[in-house]
Amino acid sequence: MLKAKDGDIFVTDWLRNRNTMEFLGMWERIYNPNFNYCEFATIRNQSGLNSFKISVKEFVARTGAISLQAKAGRYGGNFH
Repeated sequence: MLKAKDGDIFVTDWLRNRNTMEFLGMWERIYNPNFNYCEFATIRNQSGLNSFKISVKEFVARTGAISLQAKAGRYGGNFH
């Protein structure tokens, strides 16, 4: 969906948005029975704050999300 030239700063900024988190939470609730809702609630409550920042890898690791993927390497990037 998005490849950043200088790291994943664009995706990180996108994930800071509260509306983005609400959308991802709804999507995961519908399609992912193994989603960690308790951890997601913690992340969602912090989203939108200036001090909040989360990477795709951290989001996936903490919540068990399947909606986002981060791949490293030559043809890597972040995918939705």
